[in-house]
Amino acid sequence: MIEQKINDFFRDAESTGFGTGWWSGILSAFFGFLSFGAVLCLHFPQFLTSPELRSYYPLHTMRLLIQSLIVAAIVFGVISSILRKKKNLALTGLLFATAATALGGSSVQINGTLHAGPAIGLDWFLLDLLLMSLIYVPLERVWPQYPEQGTFRNQWTLDVVYFMSTHLPIQILSFLVLLPATQATKYLGVPALQALIARIPWLLQFFLAVVVADIAEYFIHLALHKVPFLWRFHAVHHSSKALDWIAGSRSHFVDDTLVRGFVLLPLMFGFSQSIILAYLIFVTLHATWTHCNFGPNAKWLEKFLVMPRYHHWHHTSQKEGIDKNFAIHFPWIDKIFGTYYFPEEWPERYGLDGEEIAPGFIGQTIEPFMGKAKSRLKI
Repeated sequence: MIEQKINDFFRDAESTGFGTGWWSGILSAFFGFLSFGAVLCLHFPQFLTSPELRSYYPLHTMRLLIQSLIVAAIVFGVISSILRKKKNLALTGLLFATAATALGGSSVQINGTLHAGPAIGLDWFLLDLLLMSLIYVPLERVWPQYPEQGTFRNQWTLDVVYFMSTHLPIQILSFLVLLPATQATKYLGVPALQALIARIPWLLQFFLAVVVADIAEYFIHLALHKVPFLWRFHAVHHSSKALDWIAGSRSHFVDDTLVRGFVLLPLMFGFSQSIILAYLIFVTLHATWTHCNFGPNAKWLEKFLVMPRYHHWHHTSQKEGIDKNFAIHFPWIDKIFGTYYFPEEWPERYGLDGEEIAPGFIGQTIEPFMGKAKSRLKI
C-alpha cells in the first residue's frame, strides 16, 4: 500500500530513459535525503552516530561530502524540473537540500566531547546506502540480466526497510554477533595458531580467512535450509521474487545474527583484526554483488568464484535448483559436498516454492517465532 502511494506520487506517464529528467530527479531526491540525514548527524552526533565509527571519520572530508551532496541535489533538481512535466521528484530533492542548508549544512559545529553510549547508526546507514547505490545501481542499469526489471521493482520499499533494519540498530546487532565469538575465543583461543598464521604473507592469510569463513557459512547456511525451525527465519531471505543488489538485505535479524556469528567464530581463533576487517569488507561487497541483476559473466572465473548467475540459482523456485549452491564465495565447496548446480542459463523464477509468508516487515519479523513457515526439505 505505502509502496504504491510512493510510486503514484513520483511516477507519471512520461519516459524514464536518460535525458528525460527522471534520473536527475531520482538523484536529486536521493542526494537531498542523504545530505539532510548527514546534517542531522552533525547536530546530534551523540545519538545518531555509531561510537565505534566516529574515530575513523576524517571530519574535513565528511563535511566536503555533505556540501557536495547538497549542491548535487540542487543541480539535479533544477535539471529535472526543467526536463520533466511532473516536478515531484525534483521538488523533493530541492526541499531536502534546502532543509539541510537551513539547518547549517556542512558547517554545523560539533560541540562537547562525545562518549560511548546508546546510539542509532544513522551515519552507517547513510554511508553504506550511498556507497552501495553508487556501485551497484549503475551496473544493474547498464548491464542488466533482466532489463524489464527496474530499480524500483515490486517490493523495493520492503527491502529498503530491511536495509535500514540492519544498519540503524548497529550496536545491538554487533553485540549479538560478536558476543558468542569473543566469549568463545576468550576461553578457547589458540595463541600458537595465531602466531603461526601471523607468519604467513598477508594476502595468503586473507585467502585462507575467506576459505575458512565460506566453509563455516556453508554449514550454517545448510542448517538454515534443513532445520525446520531455522528455515522459518531464512525463508524471509528467499521470499523475494526478483533479485537485485538490495534484495540481499531482506533477511530476518535472527538469520543475520546466526550467520555472522557462526562465520566470525572460527576467524577469531586465529586471524588478526586487520584480516577480519578485510574479510568483512570483502563479504559485504561480494555478497551484495552476487544478488545483483547483472548479466555479464567471466566463464573462466565462474569455476573459482561465485558470480551472480550461480547465486541466483540458489534463489530460484524451480525444482531443479532448490537447496543448491550454499557456498557464498567458492563454488568448489558445493562440488565437494554435492550441492553444486550450475546450468548455462539463468533461472526463470525466484522466491519460495509453494510457501506463503507475511507480506510486510513487521509480519515477517514476528511470524517465524509463531511457527508458520515450514522447511522445504524433509530430514
